Amino acid sequence: MNYTEAIQFLLGLGNEMLAMKLGLETVRGLAEKLGNPQRKFPAVHIAGTNGKGSTAAMTASIAQAAGLRTGLYTSPHLVNITERIRVNFKPITPTNFARLATEVRAAGEQLVAEGALPAQPTFFEQVTMIGFLHFAERHVELAVLEVGLGGRLDATNICEPVVTAITPLGLDHQQYLGETLAKIAGEKAGIIKPGVPVIVAPQENEAMAVVNARAAELSAPVISVSDSARLHHCDFLRLGISLQDGPRSRLSIAGQYVFDASTPRDSYHVALEMRGRHQVTNALTAMLIAEELRKKGFGTRKEQIVCGLQRARWAGRLQMIEVSGQQPMVLLDGAHNPAGAQILRNFLEEHCREVHITLIFGAMGDKAVVEMAELLFPAVRMLILTKVENPRAAEAERIAQLTKAIRQDAVCTRSLAEAWMEAIRLTPANGLIVICGSLYLVGEFLKHLAEHKRSFGDFQLREDSTGRG
Repeated sequence: MNYTEAIQFLLGLGNEMLAMKLGLETVRGLAEKLGNPQRKFPAVHIAGTNGKGSTAAMTASIAQAAGLRTGLYTSPHLVNITERIRVNFKPITPTNFARLATEVRAAGEQLVAEGALPAQPTFFEQVTMIGFLHFAERHVELAVLEVGLGGRLDATNICEPVVTAITPLGLDHQQYLGETLAKIAGEKAGIIKPGVPVIVAPQENEAMAVVNARAAELSAPVISVSDSARLHHCDFLRLGISLQDGPRSRLSIAGQYVFDASTPRDSYHVALEMRGRHQVTNALTAMLIAEELRKKGFGTRKEQIVCGLQRARWAGRLQMIEVSGQQPMVLLDGAHNPAGAQILRNFLEEHCREVHITLIFGAMGDKAVVEMAELLFPAVRMLILTKVENPRAAEAERIAQLTKAIRQDAVCTRSLAEAWMEAIRLTPANGLIVICGSLYLVGEFLKHLAEHKRSFGDFQLREDSTGRG
């Protein structure tokens, strides 16, 4: 298969979520057929509800700063599927992706023909195996793997980690993971391995109890961020910008934090490029991961930890884009569950109080739309609803119906392009257009921006829209 054929084949396996089958039997059989590539590199395995992608990016950035050839596997992608599989932040090439996809497809088809599998492995199982094969071929010295969904039955969970981590947990994907925080924590804690240290970000007591119990069963040391990392000072970056400089200048650095922290091993002064106070928690988690890696001989020293954290960037998470001319600035944020919506609300209240905000909102139909709307809709001047290009997406009119008790003046649009034109019409040049509700919506915006600039005006991106590399 060439690259186009590989993508068509993978998409033909069904929607990534709708056709998903949680379980490890298929992916283990596929890995065995392909020589168990996951055993050819050490890994850091990261689960969580929010922050796991950002924490993975920070951890990979630290490892690269330490001189390690570093693999990074994340999901979903925003524009191109190759974004999911990176070595030193460079995405796998389309040629290599197609070659490995062909190899994985052939292995799956052979297993089905032999009666070893009842059906072809799923989209996520095959992409995960493509990632593992690529990391093995490139002889990565450390792979940082973000869990796709849950943890216990996620395809990434056949890896052999030297450190695991669990970022903040909350209610999301309840139809797959359970209706209570305790059940969700149990699924996420499924990545904990016997004797392997697990770094745990601050959690609700209910979730922390489940994680601690599972770790105790497996004699896995628990390093709690709340207990092991002390935050001495934290403030947002100012750079001498005052109220007199106007909203546009302040928005350009809004939400970038500087903090001082210490652990039992070291003290740190870090200035983050990634926006939002929640990224300080993710940075502390990555810092403790790196300290555990240092214990295991990976050479992640203090100065490399600081360098990696400061260089880390992650697209689609409070990502500010400055446009040319007199058009408003744009803030992109995945914010696909109530916890993510709360983070975005906090950001807007702390850094954008004096700014005219227009919100373009689209979400998947299986998400907690009302709860997200309760947090976000009252915080903005203008509200535009749209439908994401995804079979799971909710229609704009459906979102409006569900949230009419919260906001009745929403403008409903049929597409993101239409929503964008409305936003440009309704937002002053010194305002802010926020696009959120789903990473798929963010990815759709970035894709159209790259491929059809005329649909969205003449943009000059001042910030890398695809992450580092």
